[in-house]
Amino acid sequence: MTEQEVLKLRDHGEVTKVQFKERIIDAYDVGCEMVAFSNTHGGQLVIGINDKMGVINALSYQEVQETTNLLGNIASENVIPSILLDIETIAVEGGHLVMATIKEGLNKPYHDNKGIVWVKNGADKRRVFDNAELAEMMSQCGNFAPDEAAVADASISDLDEHCLKTYLLNRFAVVMAQKGVNEQNLRDYTLEQMTHFVAGGVSMEGLMRNLRFIRPDGKLTVAAMLLFGKYPQRWLPTYTAKCICYVGNSVGGTMFRDKVKDADMEGHLLHQYETIMTFFTRNLRNVQVEKEFNSQGKLEISYAALVEFVVNALVHRSLNWKAPIRIFIFDNRVEIHSPGELPNGLTVDDIVKGTSMPRNQFLFTNANYLLPYTGAGSGILRALEEGLEVTFKNEERIHEFVIIIKRETGANNQETNGEGNQESHQESVQESNQESNQESNQESNQESNQEKCLNVSLTKSQKDIVNFCSVPRTAQEILERIGVTNQSINRKRHIQSLVDMGVLEMTIPEKPNDRNQKYRKRKK
Repeated sequence: MTEQEVLKLRDHGEVTKVQFKERIIDAYDVGCEMVAFSNTHGGQLVIGINDKMGVINALSYQEVQETTNLLGNIASENVIPSILLDIETIAVEGGHLVMATIKEGLNKPYHDNKGIVWVKNGADKRRVFDNAELAEMMSQCGNFAPDEAAVADASISDLDEHCLKTYLLNRFAVVMAQKGVNEQNLRDYTLEQMTHFVAGGVSMEGLMRNLRFIRPDGKLTVAAMLLFGKYPQRWLPTYTAKCICYVGNSVGGTMFRDKVKDADMEGHLLHQYETIMTFFTRNLRNVQVEKEFNSQGKLEISYAALVEFVVNALVHRSLNWKAPIRIFIFDNRVEIHSPGELPNGLTVDDIVKGTSMPRNQFLFTNANYLLPYTGAGSGILRALEEGLEVTFKNEERIHEFVIIIKRETGANNQETNGEGNQESHQESVQESNQESNQESNQESNQESNQEKCLNVSLTKSQKDIVNFCSVPRTAQEILERIGVTNQSINRKRHIQSLVDMGVLEMTIPEKPNDRNQKYRKRKK
């Protein structure tokens, strides 16, 4: 580094990654700075500049030798585990400056020789007391995997059998195809039979151990409970999502149009995903995209983009921070709040370029067999290609990653007009919510009863199609979504079968082959 470059650093003052010391007076204090740099994103410590006034007080040749030796000793003795420094000298008028570059550590958390953990807090540093923050540091370095942690007092009987069967069907697709198992006849096979197909002579518990869902100590992992648990929130109460559709544009608002009850969100990740997507489809507007007045519209925010954002929140959230995912719909925007900032030093610029560094590696790898994502790091890119106005915020201070999607305000948005109308408005909204909830419950019960009467249960793929058709879709759109060609055999297998079940209906039933035919989720 040149003198001019150092002067530029000096002129900007002390910041998160740059600290000045006129001389090393207190070795312990310098060690704490090194600990803080190592636990955060690294930084540079410059000796020979007054940190209060920014005045350069160059070191003599002898002082340079003493300072470099002292810095090395501090890095070895005052930082635990010890770190390596990159030290250079910069010639300035009257002598030299010494610059020590400290890299972000690979063995966090680091602590000083008194056992105190420090992190950078702006230009200053602070102590760390929160176990969750310490666990997050260990996770980033691979020293702790929260998705492989134990769930106390849980057993295989606490897992959902259908979800496990779906997972085995998708993960061992080749074997299952050879045995004739598919989504349509999945209910005809027991879990034990499918386990035998995968590994003959091995019990379900043995297979779960081999797949690392059961730890060597016999306890279920967090990943197993999140992916397959009947009621994961019994053991992991904060691993859920809060969904609220507000009246207005403030999270402090007291009136809302819709809210998902906590009990309705309880369940494994696939259930949470389906519940969130249903929340979006019933609260976001449909907009007309074709010139014809009577043409069917589409969701105002791309359904495909919402899928990517929701799956990212469910799979990549921090499991160390005990907070739920929060999803808010306002009149002018949608917000998705995910616990934990971007992992492993990733920035917003990195993720919009397609860089992927999964936080929960084990969960991420296995969720791919239940949730609709590729795992190739292209999800955010695909979402942005939908032409949305999206803002990403990596809030390190509050340990949260936020996605904000702009909505076009329209006549359908309700607005409050002063405090005088608030009480009556809220009563009206609450009545509307009660009616909506009653209708929703009736519809849910009706669909459930309908499935029972038909003696069928929808597969993961079929549920996704039905949810996708909350907005009327063409056969081409439906088949493109599931990745098959628009041929009669595929239309019959994937679309007509759902019409026959009574869960989808045609928009032009009197003309089944009409070129404008679309399919929508049957409400009654």
